[in-house]
Amino acid sequence: MKVRFRIQWGFLNHFEGSSVSAFGVGCLMGRITMGESPDHSNENGASSEDAPKLVRPDSAIELGRGIWVMPGDVEVRYSRSSGPGGQSVNKVNTKADLRVSVEALQNITDAAVRRLKRLAGQKLTQDGEILIQAETHRSQRDNREACFERLRDLVTRAATPPKRRKKTRPSRAAKEKRLKEKKERGEKKQRRQWRRE
Repeated sequence: MKVRFRIQWGFLNHFEGSSVSAFGVGCLMGRITMGESPDHSNENGASSEDAPKLVRPDSAIELGRGIWVMPGDVEVRYSRSSGPGGQSVNKVNTKADLRVSVEALQNITDAAVRRLKRLAGQKLTQDGEILIQAETHRSQRDNREACFERLRDLVTRAATPPKRRKKTRPSRAAKEKRLKEKKERGEKKQRRQWRRE
């Protein structure tokens, strides 16, 4: 914990020659403040509010880039699939529907949440839940894993901040090349023109 001291040294002149320490005088005058110094930045230069740091429990489901969700916050239901299945098609509940609330995601920044909602598109319900379906496989386990893989891919893309585009100016060589090509095109068009003798 970082401690900040603020003492009005002008009042210490009254205590010269006494056994009262500077710290004691400061406390008597109420001029010493203690507390944690504000730290609004992390290693990446982002504010601490935008970069939460939570300890992931062992039972949590990792979704990528430090984001996780508890198993109890994920709902997976199965229904009859219309996909491949041979004789078992439309008879076995192999289709997987994964549903998770955006608010249940832990260790995710506010900016990533906004990107996640935008990337989810029609997968985002009115209740703020992400609904992912999979029915390409013949077993519940494979379709369930496919749902989680799609969720991880979606969360990872949302958690990746977009790169800022830096404004650049064309180099001198690029300008000369553009002017040269422009001149060549102009000369080529002039040679195409028919001239009456």
